[in-house]
Amino acid sequence: MTTALFSGAAVLAETPPDTTPQHVVSINLCTDQLAMMIASPGQLLSITAMAQDPRASVMSDAAKAYPTNNGLAEEIYLLKPDLVLAGQFTARATVSMMRRLGVEVVEFSPARSLDDVAANMVKMGEALGREDVAQSMAEDFTRRLNEIETPTDARPTAATYAANGYSTGAQSLSGEIIETAGFTTLASELGLPMGGFVPLEALIMADPDLVISGADYPGTARAEEVLSHPALTHLTGGHMPMQDKDWICGLPSVLGAIERLRDERDTLEMPQ
Repeated sequence: MTTALFSGAAVLAETPPDTTPQHVVSINLCTDQLAMMIASPGQLLSITAMAQDPRASVMSDAAKAYPTNNGLAEEIYLLKPDLVLAGQFTARATVSMMRRLGVEVVEFSPARSLDDVAANMVKMGEALGREDVAQSMAEDFTRRLNEIETPTDARPTAATYAANGYSTGAQSLSGEIIETAGFTTLASELGLPMGGFVPLEALIMADPDLVISGADYPGTARAEEVLSHPALTHLTGGHMPMQDKDWICGLPSVLGAIERLRDERDTLEMPQ
């Protein structure tokens, strides 16, 4: 009997403790949405208020079920998290303070390619102890992406045009989405593969087959004045609105953005 008890105690002693985080707080819009998709019920305590904004989040309805935060160090610490999910460039003071207080923080880099979308799913699964769920999601995303047939014939030119005349190039998530849909990005043709400033004059002279613009937010800013310049009426190509939420975060919803762009490409190719 003594030997049996001793053996049982030895087995218990060798069993590693469960390190799965139980009180998770997200302070970044993109980690908000990834965590909502992968976390187990009750595991995710709080997300950012932005996740409930339908202009910024593709999961705004689901986000209404969670308490929100503003990413401030004091409010996050009072939630007593055992894990904080953060973006690489957001809430730096909060990230620094959480780490000084001994709270684990996992930072996610922005998805810059379609490969990064699947990789961040897997990373979120590892952070939350939900590897199986995340791996299945990443594999499904990759399978659906591989089923998309990228056109190999002539490619029309597409240009995103945002505040300050910024346009994305092929070496970015939105640029890769555009290229996968069968377009060539104007910024890349102009020698800006990573994206960059495209003067209004250059846009007008290039006259791309499609201009992709984001939805306006309330209020005005001088940086956005270029988006309503009268010269834009001289463009002869198509125009397509695409909200930032469709591709600003590396989520499975980017597949929908590719499909909408493919549909637009087919429309451009229809005889007039």
